[in-house]
Amino acid sequence: MKTVAQMLKLKPAGVISIRPDVPVLDALKLLADKDVGAVLVMDGPRLVGIVSERDYARKVALKGKSSGDTPVSEIMTREVVCVTPTQTNEECMALMTEKRARHLPVIDNGRVIGVLSIGDLVKDAISEQQFIIDQLEHYIHR
Repeated sequence: MKTVAQMLKLKPAGVISIRPDVPVLDALKLLADKDVGAVLVMDGPRLVGIVSERDYARKVALKGKSSGDTPVSEIMTREVVCVTPTQTNEECMALMTEKRARHLPVIDNGRVIGVLSIGDLVKDAISEQQFIIDQLEHYIHR
């Protein structure tokens, strides 16, 4: 299994983030523009939360709040589950399952360097399995 650092190298560089004081509507536009399911909430260089489509659905839409008047800080998930570059795909999947998380910010020396989604981890696992299958087929047909 690959490490988090190896998987991040396969993704575009950079982190998609938003400030906590921004209206939820702006966060929704960013999610749509970037075609992602969650964005990090950053106060300068400091990670203060994560906001997802799920947060919007449960904390704004279902409660009848206005996405134009509600700040991201009011609906974001504050206790963010994070990983380090040395952790493995397997460790990330176990953590996501245990914590019911779909996105994992990657922290290195106190700084956010990327985000892995459940889709990134599944894609990597499938790639690893395909590699093993190809190697076994090559061995059998020799």
